[in-house]
Amino acid sequence: MSKRRQGKSTGSWISQLPPACAQYLDGKPVEEIEIVIPDLAGTSRGKAMLANRFQPDNTYYLPVSLFYQTISGEYVDMDIDNQWLERDVVLVPDLSTAAAVPWADVPTLQVICDMRTKDGGPLGVSPRNVLQRVLDQYEQRGLRPVVAPEIEFYLARQNVDPNDPIEPPVGRSGRKGFSRQVFSMAAVDEYGSVIDTVYDYAELQGLEIDSVIQEGGAAQIEINLQHGDPMVLADQVFYFKRTIREAALQSGVFATFMAKPMRDEPGSAMHLHQSVLDTTTGENIFSNADGSPSDAFRHFIAGSQRYLMDTVPLLAPYVNSYRRITVEGQSAPANLEWASDNRTVGLRVPESAPQNRRLENRVIGMDSNPYLAIAASLACGLLGMQHKIAPRDEAVNEVWEVADALPSTLNTALDIFQQSEAVWEALGAEFCQVFLDIKRAEYEEYQREISPWERRHLFLHV
Repeated sequence: MSKRRQGKSTGSWISQLPPACAQYLDGKPVEEIEIVIPDLAGTSRGKAMLANRFQPDNTYYLPVSLFYQTISGEYVDMDIDNQWLERDVVLVPDLSTAAAVPWADVPTLQVICDMRTKDGGPLGVSPRNVLQRVLDQYEQRGLRPVVAPEIEFYLARQNVDPNDPIEPPVGRSGRKGFSRQVFSMAAVDEYGSVIDTVYDYAELQGLEIDSVIQEGGAAQIEINLQHGDPMVLADQVFYFKRTIREAALQSGVFATFMAKPMRDEPGSAMHLHQSVLDTTTGENIFSNADGSPSDAFRHFIAGSQRYLMDTVPLLAPYVNSYRRITVEGQSAPANLEWASDNRTVGLRVPESAPQNRRLENRVIGMDSNPYLAIAASLACGLLGMQHKIAPRDEAVNEVWEVADALPSTLNTALDIFQQSEAVWEALGAEFCQVFLDIKRAEYEEYQREISPWERRHLFLHV
């Protein structure tokens, strides 16, 4: 927003802010507040206001219809009573999520809000509430999941015409980025100005980065986050996506979280490391006292194998997502086999000490909504533990062709998702129905589009 000086706030709620906010403000008053929520796509929606207009206990509203839009902004008619009354839902600011907006012209904070109905209940279609619903199911069983996401993205030349191919940007050497330089420090340094800005912005927001690496694609970067509470980590991914985009713009380039932005480059994933603790003892239930893998770990793996197939639209939500998940892999397995230290499987058990035993879900795309992807992945593992399902045998070789591969199109994935009673029960039927309807509409909209490939190869040749 533009500079304003009349909206400064020194309200009592300032003392409740996280420490990183105080460091960012450095004694200066807050001038603007953004109250935000993640939409179905995982992007930020909300309101900006002068700080003296904000009180955490005030009632703020947004129309529920913002969840009735496709990614292109088209509204979708659904079987919802009085859908187009566009009733308001209540925003409840969560001050624990308050973070700086370092790229703003004036001292500005953003605060993530919970969404509730007017009678005080959780709004079923809110992605944050979907994740909380799953976490509540763990808590009821005396369990606490722990996750660590990996954020993969591409830097790209500013692409102002959607008909133009996406290309790597020019780095500090004056040359375009080139691929297959995974873990290259020189490749990271090539775009050091963007990475440095990400670090600076992250520090001001209190976001912790575990490590930064060059991935396999041209100008493809991976940021690893430290493990922790799933809601906190989902909030961090939500903030990081906006932060990375803004940091890229500061250097005159774009950042994209598309699953497959360039045809001949690897896709971008949000690999998710998962473990489960006993809330009483604090111990990792995936390991026995002697350090061996536990039955709970095997059941979690089996639940992932059985039910993740039903949740693929939450992990790969767009038509482009299925260009990443291919039999050839490129570190994006199209299977739900499991193995230790094997990157050709969808479910990998990384090398670790027994207390850190975890399962890495390698199927999730970076284009997914982090709240929904984490909720789906944890729900599947919990279902396996509840029903004590046995996993398939561990893969001992490279895995390429499998009998039960992941669906190759969004439409097929939606057909499977629609039939899964267990997943709908775990995530909430209201959310699942709205999500299904929106994704069906997006797929139909895409089917009406004429692509550059069709114009190039069919226009004069058929």
